[in-house]
Amino acid sequence: MMLRGAAPSSPFRFGARAGNQAAGVEGEGVTERVLRPGSFKRWGCLVDVMAAPYRCVECNEEALELHRDYSHSIIKITICKSCQKPVDKYVEYDPVIILIDAILCKVQAYRHIILNANINIHWKLCIFCLLCEAYLRWSHLQDSQQTVDPTDIIRYAKEWDFYLMFGLASLELTAFLSGVFFFLWLTKQEFIQKKSNLNMLLIALLLSGYGKLLVIPVVIWEHDDSPLYINLIKFFVLASNAQAVRVVLNSSRKFALSVISVGWMVERFTAYIFQHLKWST
Repeated sequence: MMLRGAAPSSPFRFGARAGNQAAGVEGEGVTERVLRPGSFKRWGCLVDVMAAPYRCVECNEEALELHRDYSHSIIKITICKSCQKPVDKYVEYDPVIILIDAILCKVQAYRHIILNANINIHWKLCIFCLLCEAYLRWSHLQDSQQTVDPTDIIRYAKEWDFYLMFGLASLELTAFLSGVFFFLWLTKQEFIQKKSNLNMLLIALLLSGYGKLLVIPVVIWEHDDSPLYINLIKFFVLASNAQAVRVVLNSSRKFALSVISVGWMVERFTAYIFQHLKWST
């Protein structure tokens, strides 16, 4: 597939491409990239360039590049040698299309975002999601403790319950991640012992929690059916987490659901213990 014009515009492209470690070979108006031995930083670790830094979004086969740059601003999408399809069709897709496919939980979109892209906003996204979740819990707490005291604005200015809810949301997320990593340590020790795999899985789980941002409409419009809506959001987040685990581990859907189920049970148990301690005081 030949594309004439600028390079693919998707912001999900892997920034530190293996091509940056490559040497240009020119001939008859064509500039090709030849990989040289070296390394680049990905998932917080140094990765060997010759270890095929990309994956085919269709069959998960390893690939050395996503596209090849020719002279005169011509770009050729790399074809997978295994399935004979483009290695990553999303490099030429609009970000909105990628987001829609991710919402639909398409495994190809998750492979593009997790395996082939260089997205470094996972911690910012995590903090923002925790803030949204904490504000939602805090608002429900305030609704159950309404008061007509005119000096109540002072208490709102120094609202410690919000920070408590933020701490609880952070604790539950930590428990969820701990449950996932512990289960994988029991079942896939070779995978979890590699730092690059551990970092990649952590990033994938944090990014796949983007569904928590859907609580913003509930906070803004205060819908009457918010409990049902919140439960649907939680189900969507868990489904997204399972898809992320499936992509990182290249495992079956059943195993990915088992991993997420264990993490969810540890999270619920932690929340129950916290609530029990709170009621006992």
